[in-house]
Amino acid sequence: MFELDVRSRKPIYEQLVERLKELIITEVLTADEQLPSVRTLAHQLTINPNTIQKAYRELESQGYIYSIKGKGSFVSPATPNLNREKIEKVKSELSKLLSEAIYLGITKDELFNMIQELEAAIGGGIEDDQNP
Repeated sequence: MFELDVRSRKPIYEQLVERLKELIITEVLTADEQLPSVRTLAHQLTINPNTIQKAYRELESQGYIYSIKGKGSFVSPATPNLNREKIEKVKSELSKLLSEAIYLGITKDELFNMIQELEAAIGGGIEDDQNP
């Protein structure tokens, strides 16, 4: 389920956050699905439980998951307001990256092809065919 690179410069908890986000966004993990417990995941990945807890806290603060005391952590259902905020943040970050890509000489066609490949690989978002 998870592949973490212990040699990476990126902290393990950030790798875990990114991987869980990817699983949620691609709907491998569905709304209200329970995530593995901190202990279980720490044992499976052979990493410190505090690292798992830190990743779960980060995901919760970003609205991807929610916790119920004594029950565990669950995938948050998509909410329109939260999604709008996330979409604006992603658009802002994407704008910076696209500016840099164009500056470095990546053509519009290459960028468009990349977008099409990504869309084919993961499918469109919740707001497919709707204007922002």
